Parts: sequence; C-alpha cells; structure tokens
Amino acid sequence: MMGDKQIIPVVAGALMQADGQFMLGSRPAGKPYPGYWEFPGGKVEAGETPYQALVRELDEEMGIAVSHATPWLRRVHHYEHASVELLFYRVWAWQGEPQPHEGQSFAWQQPGQLSVQPMLPANAPILRALQLPNVLNISCVHELGRDAVLEALAQRDDEPWVIVREPQLDREQLAALVGEISQIVHARGGKLIVNADPAWIKGWPVDGVHLTAARLAALQQRPAHFAWVGASCHSRAELERAAELGLDYALLGHVLATASHPDAAPLGWDGLAAITAPAAPLPVFAIGGLTAANLDEARRCGAHGVAQMRAAWQ
Repeated sequence: MMGDKQIIPVVAGALMQADGQFMLGSRPAGKPYPGYWEFPGGKVEAGETPYQALVRELDEEMGIAVSHATPWLRRVHHYEHASVELLFYRVWAWQGEPQPHEGQSFAWQQPGQLSVQPMLPANAPILRALQLPNVLNISCVHELGRDAVLEALAQRDDEPWVIVREPQLDREQLAALVGEISQIVHARGGKLIVNADPAWIKGWPVDGVHLTAARLAALQQRPAHFAWVGASCHSRAELERAAELGLDYALLGHVLATASHPDAAPLGWDGLAAITAPAAPLPVFAIGGLTAANLDEARRCGAHGVAQMRAAWQ
C-alpha cells in the first residue's frame, strides 16, 4: 500500500526473437494513455499466479499460446490513476501469430533503436535493459596473461561486452591494459566496463564502471560520467540497493563452485532463483563457474544472462 492507494499486480511480456528484436503494442482507445506503446500484458486476477496471468493475457490480447517464458524484472510505478507492480517476463516461444484482438497495433523493435512513440513511462528502464547482452565477459589477465586475453579477444567475431577486473594492477598498469582492450572491443561495436574506483577511470576510453559490493554499500548516488554502471551483489538487499541507485545491472553469485572462491559455498540454482524471485529489481547476470552454455538455466532462475571469466578466453 502507498497511503490508501493499493498497488495493483500486473504482468507484461516481452516477446523475443532470436536476433534480439522484441514486440511492443499500442494501448487501445478507452484505456489510460491511449496510443502509448508498451509491452503486452495486464492485471493479475485473484487466484492466479503471475505466470498464469501472463499466459491468459497474451491469449486474450493477441491470440497466442505461450509455451516458454522466464521471469525477468520487477518494477513499481506510480501513475496518476494507479500504482502498479509490474512483473516482466521474456517470452521465448509461443504458438500462433499475434493478432490485434483489442484494436491495438504491434511493432517489432530493435534494442536501442525504437521506431514507435510515445512509450508508456514505466517502460524506460525495461527498454534500457534490453540493450544489455546475454553474456558478460570478465578479463582474466592475472591467470592467463595479457597476450592470451588480447589474442582471444581479437579472434572474436561478435560485439563483446567486457568487464576488466584486474585488482593486482596499479592505476598506470590498468590504464595501459584498458587502452589495449578498448581498441579491440570498440572496433567490434562492443562495450568496455572497468571494475575499479570510478575516480580512477573517469575520462578513460570506457563505457561504464563496475562496483564491488563494498563500493556499492558506501555509495550515495549513481556515479556520474558513465553510460553503464553495474555492481557485484550477493543478496536481495544488495540488488534492491543497486536498483534504488539506478544502476543498470548486477552480477549475482557465485552460483556454482569456482576456483575464484574455493572455500565459499555456492548459491546453486535454487539459491539464485530464491534471491531473484518473483523477479529481480534490475537485470541480473548469474556468475560463478558458468559459461554461455548455462544461459537457459540462468534465465529460468530469473537472470537476464550470465557472466563468464575463464571460459571467455578459452
């Protein structure tokens, strides 16, 4: 409750294509914000689970039968007419062709390149989340060596997102490494994020900064001057804090046994799902003993994607 205003549970589904495109629908006449674009969905009825509501709403609204969807994000938004708790799912498979059962329009969109406007206000963080990759790659120079990492990166043919995490380097050494990695990553259209003190890397050729859990705890506001800001988290409380500060993503783990934390018990898949349930407050990348091959399992447990370290450079 907010004062005497009830928070209405709502589900929404992002229909996803293999190339990353997603579907938006326009709000029909007779509803608040007519003509605005949004992710299809609607209210959770009494006695329904959110997933059941998603299946029903997409059937009623566009005539499709959802066969595979995973929990993704939770947002609370306060409109003039109502306060809503939005649970977003990504819908990976369905039967039928979407049809405008309520007189609306549908449009496939490319992340970061919207061709329809205006957007429903609550959806801005969701649209930004769709620009994130499926996999984050964490540098491993301290184990594999600089040449091995640079060579492996140079051989990639995708648009990699790389987090440089090399705590053994001083500022001058880190700057040199970041400069080399930046040339390769940016030439391929990727993004470069550095795990370091934000004051160190201001003005460097980077796209963002990654915060340790300790830096997140000490933070009072989102670091300025960075397009992308993420943090390492280990609990729901830390996820909520990262979301409160307007961060773009979190690494959550460790999920499986990993050489980086040999003496710490892993969360396991059930532990990951328990922390993210019913949906994470910001995009979560599962980390710890994982590779891109674990992507489907991570999504089933509420993660946006996975972060990999050693496997990224093999």
